[in-house]
Amino acid sequence: MTPLVGEDGLARCPWAGGPGPMRDYHDTEWGDPVEGEAAHYERLTLEAFQSGLSWSTILAKRPAFREAFHGFDAEQVAAFTEADQERLMADARIVRNRLKIAAAVTNARATLALRDHGGLPAFIEGFRPERPPAYTETVSAESTALSKALKKNGFVFVGPTTMFALMQAIGVFDPHLPGCFRRRG
Repeated sequence: MTPLVGEDGLARCPWAGGPGPMRDYHDTEWGDPVEGEAAHYERLTLEAFQSGLSWSTILAKRPAFREAFHGFDAEQVAAFTEADQERLMADARIVRNRLKIAAAVTNARATLALRDHGGLPAFIEGFRPERPPAYTETVSAESTALSKALKKNGFVFVGPTTMFALMQAIGVFDPHLPGCFRRRG
């Protein structure tokens, strides 16, 4: 697979395509390390909501997700009641999937529980691969291990493929294709 050269002369991962939100996401965020619990919890939650949908759908709804989930503050989301979840089910600005909304609350509570063991950021970082997976892979031994470990700690909607996408998105390894202008090293 080779990078795609855009009209601006920059070589990018082929999915970044032409000008627009997906390319902006690729150019400014995808594959960059994030810091803090809220940033990690947000990405984990959005990757779960993306399951079965296009990332462009989630990206377009991200401002509404951030508002609906209180900036992905795990303490606030962990306190959501059934009434809060019903409110989210009525919010057309986000993906209205009852299981995924409940998963976000469950995962917020599990995130809080991880604080006694170094926290969510350190937990995810513990699964960094020695070598980045091939660009064409969609799952790895590390994403599978992360998925199992998160499930053991009470997380849901964290399958190996979803965790692979999370690891790419938050720069656990460099996901950019060799030749992409964003590739590190």
